[in-house]
Amino acid sequence: METADFMPGEAVIAGIRKDIETYEAARASAVRQVRWRVPVFVGLVLVAVVLVAWLFNKVADPNEQWVSTPHVFLYVIGFAASILLYFQARKPATRLQQSFRETLLPIIFGFIADMRYQHGVTPNSFDRLPRTAVGPFNRQAFDDIVAGRYEGFPFELYEAHLREGSGKGSSTAFQGVIVAFETIAPFPGILVATRRTNAVISFFRGMFASKLQELSSGDAVLDAAYEFRTDNVGAAQKLVSGRLAQALKWLGETWPDDPARVALNGSDGFLLLPQTKNFFELPDISVPLDYTTHVAPMISDMGAMLATAALVRKIGAKDEEG
Repeated sequence: METADFMPGEAVIAGIRKDIETYEAARASAVRQVRWRVPVFVGLVLVAVVLVAWLFNKVADPNEQWVSTPHVFLYVIGFAASILLYFQARKPATRLQQSFRETLLPIIFGFIADMRYQHGVTPNSFDRLPRTAVGPFNRQAFDDIVAGRYEGFPFELYEAHLREGSGKGSSTAFQGVIVAFETIAPFPGILVATRRTNAVISFFRGMFASKLQELSSGDAVLDAAYEFRTDNVGAAQKLVSGRLAQALKWLGETWPDDPARVALNGSDGFLLLPQTKNFFELPDISVPLDYTTHVAPMISDMGAMLATAALVRKIGAKDEEG
């Protein structure tokens, strides 16, 4: 699959550039607002803190002026208020970027049929994702969600950040893009291919997936990189030793940084691409938006991920179907 296969035509690009021009006018206005709102909002807090601190000095011990316990509490409250008002001052920029994403994404992803865009909600397919694919987690956050049809099959693509624990002791179970799609042939059960981890993590993952058995692909290199688990060994072994192994080797070449993961659950397929990058992120409000620099790579990334999912969904298909 070449990038040109899912890049928009000249007419669509011209429309996108026109929308960018509209955004640029609104962006310039938002930048002007932020430039005066931030110093005014934060400045008012600083003035109030200094004024109240001066009043505290009237009743404070001469040796504790500016540093008494009430002063310290005042400074802490003032610092927290400054942060809160800073984000309030930037709200026009934040709202503009989000509204522009909601308008622009359906246009630039014109190769996706019946496209739907959401932000910050739980994707419909997430509950069907086998938890063994990501491991245990107790906190979840979702950013941009794009759903529609690509090459005739329905899919849901979303950015997910799943964490286990809280505070400094928390760890990331998964961060990246998840592509959920309908497989050509349903798998009779659950089959998961995840990155092989150290013995301790593998032990706890095994406890978490107590109903799933581990199996081998027979390829030493692949088995050293991946763990394969399933609740239907008979149906899974042929895939693990065949098309799934081939797909994972190909994914290892196209996604070399952190191995991609694959999960099958009946007719639901999942491609998990670990990545810290925000695929749909627009530049800061202070930076002019450019089609070549900011929009075209977004289209290319989306097309590449969907083209990869289109190949992975053929894993369980018969030769004539695949």
